[in-house]
Amino acid sequence: MNKSSMLGPWIRRFLIEHLVAERNLAINTQKSYRDMLILLLPYLATKVDKRIDRLTVDDLSPKMVRLFLTHMEEQRHCAVSTRNQRLGGIHALARFIGEHAPEYIDWWAQIHLIPIKRTSQPQISYLNKLEMDALLAASDVPTAQGRREHALLLFMFNSGARASEAAQLKIDDIDWHTRSVSITGKGNKQRRCPLWQSTLDELRSQTEGRATPEPVFLNRFHQIMTRSGIHAMVKRCAARACTMAPSMVGKNVHPHVIRHTTASLLLQAGVDINTIRGWLGHVSLTTTNIYAEINLETKARALAACEVESDMGGQKHWRDQPDLMAFLRTL
Repeated sequence: MNKSSMLGPWIRRFLIEHLVAERNLAINTQKSYRDMLILLLPYLATKVDKRIDRLTVDDLSPKMVRLFLTHMEEQRHCAVSTRNQRLGGIHALARFIGEHAPEYIDWWAQIHLIPIKRTSQPQISYLNKLEMDALLAASDVPTAQGRREHALLLFMFNSGARASEAAQLKIDDIDWHTRSVSITGKGNKQRRCPLWQSTLDELRSQTEGRATPEPVFLNRFHQIMTRSGIHAMVKRCAARACTMAPSMVGKNVHPHVIRHTTASLLLQAGVDINTIRGWLGHVSLTTTNIYAEINLETKARALAACEVESDMGGQKHWRDQPDLMAFLRTL
């Protein structure tokens, strides 16, 4: 058994040399790969009856990968999307090994042939304008905690920021002169978003007198807000908002729902899809197009814009036929 056949050194190189030094992936992506290996290695060691530090590359055979994926779905009851995420990590590891060790090119090819399982597109949930107003009003209470909550919710709605992006926002990311903010997104990509004056006023009240390298949003203990803390805050405010907007009862409102709401309301306001892509920090326009697919009002406007004018001898115009418009609104 030569040193290059041992799986452990390859994994260390993959995590440190490849993910960090070569790819510079976001910390959450790195953790996703780490979590996949934490699940895979003990499972593989049990199946081949070896200690984890004695596992070889050949032990991670295509058959074992398939068994592991089946275990994820049937024993751990993971969703297909989670199964595919774990397989994506294995594909990346196999490619890294194959590219650096020619003797494992055939092994890499066999691992790569294990397909991603098809899954249905998850339903995007978002709030309408009245529900979003109720959520903001639920946090706007005359206490220090209420002001912190309101500033954070207003910023997330204004910018479409993810919870992780809001948590790591620094005071010096805000440009008070141009009324904009620089947001660091996935893969450390930067984007700039305009801010309403009301958002700036709330942010100023939270940051006044503090050093610019400090985080903008703090919790009640004056410590940096975490992703889980922001998630809990949104849930808490959404529960209060149900009294003002009963339609929110039963909705799973979390930080990403606010992001979806920003995109949907921008689309309804007539903002072009490419501008929304830049606003949200999407790499691909395909991701942003999901919002156009779910937005019926935008579809109806597009249909009306394509209308062909014609004289039908006094026949009632289709847009004036209430039955047809009622039908379109039910689609």
